Amino acid sequence: MAVFQYEAMNQAGQEVKDNIDASSAEDALEKIRNLGLFPTRIREKGGRKKGGAAAGKKKKGGSFTIGKAKVKHVTQFTRQLATLQDAGLPILRSLGILAEQQKPGPLKNALTDVAEDVEGGATLSEAMAKHPKAFNRLYVNMVAAGETGGVLDVILVRLAEFMEKAQRLKAKIKGAMIYPSVVITFAVGIVTMIMIVVVPKFEEIFRDFDTKLPGVTVMLIETSKWFISGMPPGWMVVLGSPIAFFIFLKLLNQSKGGRFAKDSVIVKLPIAGGIASKSSIARFCRTLGTLVTAGVPILEAINITKETSGNEVYARALGKVHDSIREGDTFADPLRASKVCDGIVVNMISVGEETGELDKMLLRIADNYDNEVEVAVGALLSLLEPIMVAVLGVIVGFIVIALFLPLVSLIQSMSGG
Repeated sequence: MAVFQYEAMNQAGQEVKDNIDASSAEDALEKIRNLGLFPTRIREKGGRKKGGAAAGKKKKGGSFTIGKAKVKHVTQFTRQLATLQDAGLPILRSLGILAEQQKPGPLKNALTDVAEDVEGGATLSEAMAKHPKAFNRLYVNMVAAGETGGVLDVILVRLAEFMEKAQRLKAKIKGAMIYPSVVITFAVGIVTMIMIVVVPKFEEIFRDFDTKLPGVTVMLIETSKWFISGMPPGWMVVLGSPIAFFIFLKLLNQSKGGRFAKDSVIVKLPIAGGIASKSSIARFCRTLGTLVTAGVPILEAINITKETSGNEVYARALGKVHDSIREGDTFADPLRASKVCDGIVVNMISVGEETGELDKMLLRIADNYDNEVEVAVGALLSLLEPIMVAVLGVIVGFIVIALFLPLVSLIQSMSGG
């Protein structure tokens, strides 16, 4: 029997150092795991140090994944993991249970690899950091903070709540835009069909009667000709414009300058810009507040929030805040100078700094702005409905008048003759 010195992590993420008698390194690893520990380093006294993963069972080949794990699935996993940890289940067994119940895809592959790494001696945050397509930097740092403080179950609950609120807000905004999108799509399709099928039939009728056409009718016929045989045809322009716009936005998002230009325009739009601004403020306040509450250092928390803000205008403002705090200044002053937040937001953050409750104040701001976004989205939807009806009424009215004016003139001339 030989004596082995080892370093391991217990289920709370705390480091344990001790000696154990075993016949071999593999036997020592088995005994350490039977104690409920996760070995990270092991060496025979007088021998060389071995890594836990290398000394244990050989890891399987890396999993191949296509695309990112869906945020909805990661949110569900986080809530389930928080529940299992709160029940006192060992982290490795929890990961195994949750990996088994996942459908094949990026998240299942990531969880399988994470479980192997944790069994090999890595901490949960270290294992998750290897899978950025499933667990972003915010997620990994929250888990690391929970491991360091021995409160992983509490942090997972907070992380699950954070992700669920973000998902609900996103779902509300998307849901509110479904109705106008469907109406606009159908309206464009119907108008295109009228231009291609109906108007040419009327043109033939007008040509047979050899009557002089009003200006609006000529305009409608020329538009119809452009739809059918223009260069390029109008129907291609109508169908291709949304695709071209989508590609243009994708290209803009490839660079920070492009993202900043796009987001600068969006936040200045009437009504929609206010919703985008409030949504961004709610997001960065909730992210930063959650990280600070979890015990992540403020500078690191701001960097993470900046990377996950989703809006380059606010990301740049947070960059200035980071530099200000690093130089010993306050959070509120550079945010006030950037003029991207309402005065009430800056004042509440300033009060939070003075009272030492910045995290609570940030979460309060996020809750208030989430409610405001919900109200604003409802107001926008209420405003869109009459606007769409009015626009469609003008378009249909123009077509009807343009088509029937010549017929009225023709009927009058025939009755007069």
